[in-house]
Amino acid sequence: MKTRSVSKLTLAGLLVAVAVVGSLFSVPVLGAKCSPVQHMVNVLAAVLLGPGYAVGMAFAASLIRNLLALGSLLAFPGSMIGALLCGVAYKLWPRLSVAYAGEVLGTGILGGMASYPIAAVLMNNASAALFTFVPSFLISTAVGAAISVFVLAALQRTHVFETLESTLR
Repeated sequence: MKTRSVSKLTLAGLLVAVAVVGSLFSVPVLGAKCSPVQHMVNVLAAVLLGPGYAVGMAFAASLIRNLLALGSLLAFPGSMIGALLCGVAYKLWPRLSVAYAGEVLGTGILGGMASYPIAAVLMNNASAALFTFVPSFLISTAVGAAISVFVLAALQRTHVFETLESTLR
């Protein structure tokens, strides 16, 4: 039991590090920094570790990215809502396609909309509106989900996915 917790924390820490380092490769799209690696990490965390770990990791990665000036406050709602919806969807319907859809819907639509009050109030962005960030968040999360498709396919082909699932669950 203790070994499983250590394994989960180790993988979570590794994935947070991947998300932070991956944010060095962000692309500005329509006024937001798009970091597709974060979305790939969200899917991996949700599928392998569950929704609680996925949300915690999204928060930790967003916090570290902001402390290192590699992200913006908009990273919090986008990544955390996407990770939560991805993890819950996969837990309820354990199919990878559902996890990908949960990440894209959670980050792209809900996270984009949840970013509006943060941009308007905390970032003093007078031009922000309810759907301002949805297009850029959708682009970022779609690219990240696509990357996770390839990563998880490789893990399944090499049977690492099954090994991780049995070790971590």
